[in-house]
Amino acid sequence: MSGLVLAVPSKGRLQENVQAFFARAGLTFVQPGGSRDYRGAIADVPDVEIAYLSASDIAGQLASGAAHLGVTGEDLVRETIPDADQRVKLLQPLGFGYANVVVAAPKAWIDVSTMSDLDDVAEDMRRRHGRRLRVATKYVNLTRGFFAWKKPAEGRSGPGVSNYRIVESVGATEGAPAAGSADVIVDITTTGATLVANGLRVLDDGVILRSQAQLVASLQADWSPAARNAARTILTRIAAEVRARSVREVRAMMPSRVERLIVDLAARFDARAPFGAPAPGTPLVLHAPKRAVFDLVEALSAAGAGAVTVSTLEDVFEPSPALVEDLFGALGS
Repeated sequence: MSGLVLAVPSKGRLQENVQAFFARAGLTFVQPGGSRDYRGAIADVPDVEIAYLSASDIAGQLASGAAHLGVTGEDLVRETIPDADQRVKLLQPLGFGYANVVVAAPKAWIDVSTMSDLDDVAEDMRRRHGRRLRVATKYVNLTRGFFAWKKPAEGRSGPGVSNYRIVESVGATEGAPAAGSADVIVDITTTGATLVANGLRVLDDGVILRSQAQLVASLQADWSPAARNAARTILTRIAAEVRARSVREVRAMMPSRVERLIVDLAARFDARAPFGAPAPGTPLVLHAPKRAVFDLVEALSAAGAGAVTVSTLEDVFEPSPALVEDLFGALGS
């Protein structure tokens, strides 16, 4: 196929969330062969093939260039693709699939609160017992990178932890310390409840990555003209929906010319006038971040506005969406 391959999760809550996200942007997934078919399409968008895969397989497909776009967790991207920033482009966080990759130690280790403390424990184990600190994890690359990261501390320099060895986890990682197969763990957590239930706690500076589902582009794929056109359509619609969710439309009748007011409101509230200064007798239209709406309304009232209305928007299509520019900039065209 010379078009675009979009890899999405094949099952579970993540698949449901992905389909809902794309549907809000007017991108409806269809599976001609039924729900058991691992290939699909997007209604009304030609030259797109949807590949339903596991979240971990999606990261690999993006790394190899077998998929042009994909949705998977940032944790899997960073773990599966060591040179991720050269091989893929993270385009858009999707607002679901939140989880943190963390370093957790037994709660009984009351004197161990930081990575520096953990380094002291590791050194003590080596010196007194002749063995290395055992770290159970499925996130081998993320663990090695984080433990090697130079963390400045008073009177110290060098790696966060040096005397350790990885114990690759094949089962429930959080149970490894209680089972005696590891001393500490690196694992993914959403609420932390499972860690607490297993007598573990996250170190104060032990959050390796705050992950969520991401729309990711492959920089290794064959970006044919058909694939680029399909990507532009998909990303333009997504950008319009994302922008609409982040802003509110504010309308007000103003008593006089508002050119200077528009400049002032842009500086103070990041409020944009998408249609410019209004003609006489027509309202001033502004798009402003949700968090700034009430302060903006007060500023308009202070400037002499009459009634002010605030509305939600379904889509906001901009001439050159940053999402599209980010992709084609990364591709070098």
